[in-house]
Amino acid sequence: MRVSYILLVVGAAACSSAATPRESLFAELKGPAGPRSGEPFLSVDARDRLHMTWLEQTGESTFAVRYARLDDSTWSAPSTIAERTDLFVNWADFPAVVASPSGRLVAHWLQRSGAGKYAYDARVAQSVDDGRTWSAGRRLHTDSAGASEHGFVALWTSGPDQVHAAWLDGRDMSGGHGESRGAMSLRYTSIGPDGATGREDALDLRTCECCQVNAAVGASGPIVVYRDRSESDTRDIAVVRTVGGVWASPAPVHNDGWHVEGCPVNGPAVAAHGDTAVVVWFTGAQDTARVRVAWSMDGGATFGPPVRVDGGSPAGRVDVELLPDGSAAVVWLERVSPERGDVRLRRVGAGGALGTMVTLASTPVARPAGFPKLVRRGGDLIAAWTVPGDSSRVRLARMATSRLPALP
Repeated sequence: MRVSYILLVVGAAACSSAATPRESLFAELKGPAGPRSGEPFLSVDARDRLHMTWLEQTGESTFAVRYARLDDSTWSAPSTIAERTDLFVNWADFPAVVASPSGRLVAHWLQRSGAGKYAYDARVAQSVDDGRTWSAGRRLHTDSAGASEHGFVALWTSGPDQVHAAWLDGRDMSGGHGESRGAMSLRYTSIGPDGATGREDALDLRTCECCQVNAAVGASGPIVVYRDRSESDTRDIAVVRTVGGVWASPAPVHNDGWHVEGCPVNGPAVAAHGDTAVVVWFTGAQDTARVRVAWSMDGGATFGPPVRVDGGSPAGRVDVELLPDGSAAVVWLERVSPERGDVRLRRVGAGGALGTMVTLASTPVARPAGFPKLVRRGGDLIAAWTVPGDSSRVRLARMATSRLPALP
């Protein structure tokens, strides 16, 4: 996906930029990823098992998509979902995995499909033996021209054994990377128990080109969030959801009015339970970098006014999880210097109350640092991030939700 804009402005502090150090709250969780690893993704299934994928460089131009599962306190032996010289490795668009209630695992990754620099497919594979072996990869989308961009896939599950996917699809774009005509679109399909994809639906025919798509399932069905794009290049966060089993028209989460002529590569995240949904996102509207959170109490139909949660100089790269008491935990990357940043976490109440910021890790803010991920597993929050460098490696930490700073 195109990466043509990086936000450099910093806004006035929304609150004190001080943060509690992680050592007093978080404990390191030993992970399965080896050296030269990065781009982690975490998901938790109905049995509270933690599933993780990551990328690992295994040769001069060879990368592997790896998988492991945490049962209680023991990781399974890592398995290889795909290992190739033609994987499309991108700092902002990473593989992922979900587990259906039946135990079937579905994973996705990006793979080159043609000679063009940005010609690649989203591929999916599945495992029915707890991740020990994986099926051959197959294309997620019906577009098979081999010259388009496809990626930023969001996966979710429903029923006993149904997996669903929404992704950004460049089939309507033409003219070459950076000079394209037409628009990126958001599309949807399902992945059946046999691995075959179902009917494909277009959810939005004009979106931002390379911001992450995220999804959660509430009482009324899936809620998909993404960065939209107007004809005048306003790129605010939108939501599309099902109503009575039918996809409704996209709607804004909030009208930030961020006009930017290139993709900021900074997508939103959503968490949901019952009729409650919470969305977190980054914006640079009015030349002020902010991380915002908005709540919905009607399944994503409407959202209340957003609250700002960052420390005054955010780089974005957000994730969110709902907590048992109805509050949410938000993670993002906060700039502390032009080159360095903190992975920070903050508790946010549905009424807008803000807890004390917690620093999980110090990291470069350069692209190889990627996007921190956060999940809740029972009474614990588990975070993953990349420590970049010559021996890049995925790191994990765990904290009991009961130890989170209380809301005022």
